Amino acid sequence: MPPLLRVDEITVAFGGRRALDGVSLAAAAGRVTGLIGPNGAGKSTLFDTVSGLRRPQTGRVLLDGRDITREGPARRARRGLSRTFQHLELFGRLSVRDNLLVAAELGPDLRHATRTTDAVLERLGLTGTADAPADALPTGIARLVEVGRALVQEPRVLLLDEPAAGQDAEETEAFAALLRALAAEGMAVVLVEHDMSLVMAVCDDVYVLDLGRVVACGPPARIQQDETVLAAYLGEA
Repeated sequence: MPPLLRVDEITVAFGGRRALDGVSLAAAAGRVTGLIGPNGAGKSTLFDTVSGLRRPQTGRVLLDGRDITREGPARRARRGLSRTFQHLELFGRLSVRDNLLVAAELGPDLRHATRTTDAVLERLGLTGTADAPADALPTGIARLVEVGRALVQEPRVLLLDEPAAGQDAEETEAFAALLRALAAEGMAVVLVEHDMSLVMAVCDDVYVLDLGRVVACGPPARIQQDETVLAAYLGEA
């Protein structure tokens, strides 16, 4: 089967500097695709480009075979692409439930927004904190709320930008199980994460960015042994 999400030769430049330089990536339904690299490698810029927040100078973004390069974020979301952000984008004064409900009401099934919200709250173990204001949450839980906001839009492609930041070991283990379950249900999950234990445990494929270029891609076992990756990112750690 062709990949659900495909990025072809994307280039993004800021002034004279190329943040992305001919980047290509494929994410298939039913798989978790990892995207790793040092700070400043271009990971969040790639997510901005895929989600429609930034236009590339060259290259294409395809969703289920359709060229969406010129479409805006709202249209891409309606086609089934959702994301989280590296920096939390929650509505701090709203409750956890209302944060999800606002997103659900922008999703594909407005009539069942409340039902969808309640189902996601239960799935993520957030029912007990549903009425808490978002700005009172610890970081690990707040990250999970942001994942919930993406899930209530019922995406086919889910882009997660450092979702495990601030989670403790138990929360990370539960989150890994969630990612596997989402992929098993047919979603294409793309994960940007600095927790290498999580990446290597849940990802089927891993892409490595360095200085705006893909320097390696493959299954986790191969990536962990790749000398280019070790030099650029993993190092002796």
